[in-house]
Amino acid sequence: MTEVPGPDETVTERKRSSSRWKMWEDRSMTSGGLEAFNAADRSTAQATVMSCAAVRRWADDIVAGRPYADVGAALAAAESAADPWTDAEIDEALARHPRIGEQPVGDDADSDHSRKEQAGVDTSDASVAGRLQVGNRRYEDRFGHVFLIRAAGRSAEEILRVLEERLQNDAATERRIAAQQLREIAVLRLEGELS
Repeated sequence: MTEVPGPDETVTERKRSSSRWKMWEDRSMTSGGLEAFNAADRSTAQATVMSCAAVRRWADDIVAGRPYADVGAALAAAESAADPWTDAEIDEALARHPRIGEQPVGDDADSDHSRKEQAGVDTSDASVAGRLQVGNRRYEDRFGHVFLIRAAGRSAEEILRVLEERLQNDAATERRIAAQQLREIAVLRLEGELS
């Protein structure tokens, strides 16, 4: 079974305790950081947040909470607003995520996020690429949405192992795990935008 944070463990606490997240600590997007986010007009700030997860209520809550004293305060607000997301919000956000192993073709901000997150997923090996395609198809047939995992810092082999494990889950368990992964990805993306 995939590791999911305990009820008292936030995404930020888990991130700081995991070496996999190190690459994100120094990551900085070209949006201008927290100061620019705090000063941006509502639509620009909302677009920044929506590129992290396409959940309008979540974006509205984060934007309405400005100005933030520091990135940590903004991330805490993002974590709070994202837990829980409704099923409709989860579906909305999942619909904008590409399949693992398939590089997004758009030039928008969320496609850029996905490209960077999947940079370590080497699909040049035909066997790995084929296994990812088959696994993605099996997952989508079973659960009705794309397989979502925080790919940053993970190899294709590790992702394939987790995919196989998660295919054994019942629908309710998998929905909970997918939602948690989605929240982790969204908060990491926002951290990159605001850092």
